[in-house]
Amino acid sequence: MRLMKAVLLHGYGDVDQLSYEDAAVPEPASGEVLVKTIALSINPIDFKLRRGDLKNAMPLEFPAILGYDLAGEVFALGRGVTNLKVGDRVFGLVKHSYAEYVACKAEDLALIPDGLDGTYAAALPLVLTTGSQVIERGVRPRSGETLLVTGAIGGVGRTAVYVARTNGAHVIAGVRASQRAEAEGLGADQIVALDDNREIASLKELDAVADMVGHDTIDRILPHIKKNGVLSTVVGKPQSADGRDLRVVEVWAQSNAARLAELGREVARGAFSIPIYKKFKLSQIREAQQFAEKGNIGKVVLIP
Repeated sequence: MRLMKAVLLHGYGDVDQLSYEDAAVPEPASGEVLVKTIALSINPIDFKLRRGDLKNAMPLEFPAILGYDLAGEVFALGRGVTNLKVGDRVFGLVKHSYAEYVACKAEDLALIPDGLDGTYAAALPLVLTTGSQVIERGVRPRSGETLLVTGAIGGVGRTAVYVARTNGAHVIAGVRASQRAEAEGLGADQIVALDDNREIASLKELDAVADMVGHDTIDRILPHIKKNGVLSTVVGKPQSADGRDLRVVEVWAQSNAARLAELGREVARGAFSIPIYKKFKLSQIREAQQFAEKGNIGKVVLIP
């Protein structure tokens, strides 16, 4: 049995439940490939799973390997794989990525575009996939419609702003007042400080909202959505939406390698960017997750 280093979660709780240790290198099943990881990244779902916030909807069997983002090189092919070859540089939205080697479905992987660093590529899969799907599957905007994106300065929000713009929407970037200067670079048509009640009150009628924030922020925005408008959310339907004439769409990212490849090429050519805030070694997983939980703008990347 070949061994690798991986991060194992031994139970719900704090970061002390995470352990960097030896684990068996997985064997790729039919339709899978084995990827030697170049880099991984942390997403909020990782520490929500660790804490047990999602144990009713997404229960874990321990020990568990967390992680959804991956960039690496194809190391071995499972039976029937024809779309990839050994040595291909790939990235994708997968499962159990906190490891030196990951077995995953070949169909979930895209080739890393030319000009895109492998470490940077690891920060992209979940945010690009979620941000595009909250617009394309949830809102489905028509040209000229007015769309507010909450949490627009985060990775999912940045992607949503970009995708909405390319669909011809009039895009309002919702951020904190302290983030206004940084939000100027998003290319939105308008910026609104969502922690300023006067700015929210000044909003005109919205055709749709793409929400990455939830809580009381969305409660204050909902009255500005037109009758039969759309709330597309990645944080679950708010109770305040009950009884309103809205189409509420809860979006949970589904792997789409073809769309990931397209958006990856857009990032590579500089059409928009996802900032990396800090890099850690995979062995520093406890410190890295604690850092990520503070909610800093920008992705936290792990290097095996």
